[in-house]
Amino acid sequence: MAVVASHATASSVQQTKGDFVDKFRQLEEVLPTPNQYRNAAGEPGDQYWQQKVDYRINVTLDERKRRLKADQQVTYTNNSPYTLRYLWLQLEQNRFKEDSMAERSVEFGGIGRRGPSTRSMEDGVKAGISFGELERQQWLADHQVGYDILNVSASDGTALPFVIAGSQMRIDLPQPLGSKGQLSFNIEYAYNIIEEDAVSARAGYEHFPNDARKGGNDIFLLAQWFPRLQAYSDYEAWHNKEFLGRGEFTLEFGDYEVNITVPADHIVSSTGELQNAKAVLTKTQRERLEKAKTAKRPVFVVTAEEALENEKEGTKETKTWQFVAKNVRDFAWASSRKFMWDAKGVAQPNSAEAPLVMAMSFFPKEGGELWRKYSTEAVAHTLAVYSRFSFDYPYPVAQSVNGPVGGMEYPMITFNGPRTTWQEDGSRTYTQAEKRFLIGVVIHEIGHIYFPMTVNSDERQWTWMDEGINSFLDGVAGREWDPTIPWGVEPRDITWYMKSDVQVPIMTQSDSVLMLGPNAYTKPAAALNILREVVLGRERFDFAFKEYSRRWKFKRPTPADFFRTMEEASGVDLDWFWHGWFYTTDHVDISIDRVYKLRLDTENPDIDFKRDREDHAIKPTPLFEQRNRAEKRKTWVELNKDVRDFYDENDRFTPTNKERNAYQQFLADLEDNERKALERAIKEDKHYYVLDFSNLGGLVMPILLEINYRGGKKEMLHIPAEIWRRSPWKVSKLIVSDKEVESFVVDPQWETADVDVENNHYPRRIIPSRIEAFKAEKSVDPVYRDIMHDITTEKEDPKVKQRMK
Repeated sequence: MAVVASHATASSVQQTKGDFVDKFRQLEEVLPTPNQYRNAAGEPGDQYWQQKVDYRINVTLDERKRRLKADQQVTYTNNSPYTLRYLWLQLEQNRFKEDSMAERSVEFGGIGRRGPSTRSMEDGVKAGISFGELERQQWLADHQVGYDILNVSASDGTALPFVIAGSQMRIDLPQPLGSKGQLSFNIEYAYNIIEEDAVSARAGYEHFPNDARKGGNDIFLLAQWFPRLQAYSDYEAWHNKEFLGRGEFTLEFGDYEVNITVPADHIVSSTGELQNAKAVLTKTQRERLEKAKTAKRPVFVVTAEEALENEKEGTKETKTWQFVAKNVRDFAWASSRKFMWDAKGVAQPNSAEAPLVMAMSFFPKEGGELWRKYSTEAVAHTLAVYSRFSFDYPYPVAQSVNGPVGGMEYPMITFNGPRTTWQEDGSRTYTQAEKRFLIGVVIHEIGHIYFPMTVNSDERQWTWMDEGINSFLDGVAGREWDPTIPWGVEPRDITWYMKSDVQVPIMTQSDSVLMLGPNAYTKPAAALNILREVVLGRERFDFAFKEYSRRWKFKRPTPADFFRTMEEASGVDLDWFWHGWFYTTDHVDISIDRVYKLRLDTENPDIDFKRDREDHAIKPTPLFEQRNRAEKRKTWVELNKDVRDFYDENDRFTPTNKERNAYQQFLADLEDNERKALERAIKEDKHYYVLDFSNLGGLVMPILLEINYRGGKKEMLHIPAEIWRRSPWKVSKLIVSDKEVESFVVDPQWETADVDVENNHYPRRIIPSRIEAFKAEKSVDPVYRDIMHDITTEKEDPKVKQRMK
């Protein structure tokens, strides 16, 4: 019990007598104090503010050198009440430099990533180095990476002093920028694009040496490609925590005008709306794009035949694609001559901002029939489901692009990796698992355009706020596409992690988490699933979640804002839930220890003595008596019948007048209401059961009790978590029933992430053997099992990362 208690409370108040722990203590001492920026209801306060940053960028892709060169004009609006003397920018490409904090803090072989190890160093060395790690180190050693900052100047051309600190840059302002002030400055820069497959990054190029074109072709995915202003918020000021490669980004919203110059035979997919279709698309392609707006199924804008034709030659000519994006927090794009492009319009009837959204996919021949059938349809399905839970999709386009990245999201555009596979006859096909994986990853990444690209949480600090919330919603969308798809999170999927010794609280900062997959994705998704289906119910949860989404659309929420909104809008005190699931490493393990069957003692001898006789008849005959009868040995009273009296002729369960008179006196002494209650209880003759429960895991949860009656009928009883308020370790519950109970089961549908289902049965059941359990595991789709293993063990091999985020 002491071990469980060690995780019991985040409060500074200590219990010094006894072992009581208040699992329902309010979180006011833990959460930030409400203020004029974020109020106690979890909504933006009356003085809420956030910065605005606008960009005008001209960028050129040098395909031969695999290099970007760009210049950008940044307009920064200081909406805060504070004066700023400098600005911080993110330089993510510097993360790959040899002397970066990210590179120098990488642990060898992942030893320690999964917690304490008992392996020897020799075993650790043998297990820790993969070919993927060697390839990565060699590629980075052979290539110059990171930004070349060519110029930083004010709008009038005056040079601005700046300092580069790892993957960040500070620009010192010549004049302080006061509240409501605005300034513009320019940056010129260039960098060499990394090979994603070699480095295992979030963007880069992928090379196809076997294409018909001499030298092959590339797919370029460009993200974290330009110097971006760090966020500046009311709760943290500058968000200038160094980028270490895991914790993603929170940025400021703004408007973008981006001119992208690429080889003339390339097709570009990008954040924003294309402004110059006439200059970059043929008349036929423009007509197809127009037709796609009202098509029931995706229409090819660039066909497979056109993409194959583009692959063959290459050109020295260039085209400039112009895009405009309004009110986005980032900008990404992709370019390749390999891309075919399909699209269909998706209606958003409740949205004045984007009444028609163009769902689109860009993919090479390697994507094949798999992408043609499912990518754009999965985009459209995601918009329908997520909009129902939150708000209509706020942008004019939603895109899925196939490339070397397993899955990554940006405003209006996502990068997704699954493809078809080569067969011996030279054709390409896909397995059921690859189909499921493509649908699942498209749903997940498109879902991120809602969270955090629109509801702008800070993933570098609280990864679960977008990965966990999005994993919960992609599970809903996946099951609504096809409930047999093994994507999304059921509570049972997280039990192994919750009872492991590598678990850390969900609220742990991203870079410090031991196992990011289960901590940031699976466990919070399971928690939200339980909150919806078990604790609140769908109506209350869905209303509260939609309110959270509406309140923080295009704003920057914190965990406290989410917690407070869900409580305030649902009308339910959930502090116990947030504390247990998000602030501790407790797990769910509710055991039903024993059941006592009781029956009302009526004091009426004609009733109670008859019941006593029935109870006695159930008991086995004493062994002494059985053997005497077997020997035909007679008793004294059987041998001397002439001296038998009333008590020999009647058993000890036969009432006498003495007991009947005592009963009448008992009734006379009762009040009228007591007598009526007793008479009703005697008439109803109910069954009384006292159930003893133990909380072995420390995490308080509702008790979902299945009652199985003799005869085959069953009933579910929902006992709220508040039963544990005064005794968080052991409680007893009286169950009164009209029918006789045969058995009880806690959480029969595995809805609460209870780590040990065997102690949920009373009477206990026979446990399946380990051999049988192994056979059951072998029946799982092997590709899906491998993917889930990769996610939960957080392998670092880049080949694995192509199948996971």
